[in-house]
Amino acid sequence: MIRHLLLLLLAASSSAGAVVIRDDVDDARYRIDASAFPALVDMPGEGHGVLIAPQWVVTAAHTVPPHAALAQVTVGGVSREVERVVFHPGYRRLPQTLIDQALQSGEAILLLVDLASSDDIALLRLKAPVTDVVPVPLYRGEEEAGRVVQLIGKGATGTGADGHDPRGPNRTTLRRAFNTITSAHERWFCHVFDAPPSALPLEGVTGNGDSGGPALIEVDGQWQLAGLSAWKVVQGDVRTARPGRYGQTSCNVRLRHYADWIETEMTRPEWAGQADRGARRPVGRAGGV
Repeated sequence: MIRHLLLLLLAASSSAGAVVIRDDVDDARYRIDASAFPALVDMPGEGHGVLIAPQWVVTAAHTVPPHAALAQVTVGGVSREVERVVFHPGYRRLPQTLIDQALQSGEAILLLVDLASSDDIALLRLKAPVTDVVPVPLYRGEEEAGRVVQLIGKGATGTGADGHDPRGPNRTTLRRAFNTITSAHERWFCHVFDAPPSALPLEGVTGNGDSGGPALIEVDGQWQLAGLSAWKVVQGDVRTARPGRYGQTSCNVRLRHYADWIETEMTRPEWAGQADRGARRPVGRAGGV
């Protein structure tokens, strides 16, 4: 019986989300300038979020440092002060006991079960509205399965033939890739890194270093935020598995499932009178290439 095990990318405070590319396509075709997606938010050290309203960032909850206050993030190349972090009430960090068991045995099925049942999403309230970057609208369309997503990140990279180098840096050049969503569940949607010739022209998956990075779906010429890079499933021993190889499944926080929670948090009475009225307000074209 084939065992699907969670690669221990989440043992640290942040993890998946960069771009691992096809081995038969020049890396230059994947690289993009930072101006192509200015709403990408850099968390301290590594990890990403996305600006979805002038004073609000959405990210994967596990990118938020567990033992220190989150004071600043970078939006559009500018440091912005964080006023408050709002975790989803259903979020829980991976228990250290499960991580230790996986490291000792190589089997991480219990980790996967725990992770898949957690609400890995958080909102960051900025102290001041961002006026020089256009927020990205949330995707509120139909079922995601079968749709092509654009993935953006600047963490560890590599190719599907070998995976990314776990000893390499977790913050590199900004890249984008595309993939096709194969399944959508309550909290997550997932896609598989197909090898040539079945792959998309710029097929790719996320690598280590940028959890919380965007998964975007194009609607009427506008890229909308459908998910956040979160975790991976691999086959075999979790201690020796090489992330980013062809055939690997990557999963993203499914924001369509959390749209009501996001709207509720951003429109609480305590924010009345502020410039930010939430993600439903009209916005212009918000990056994506």
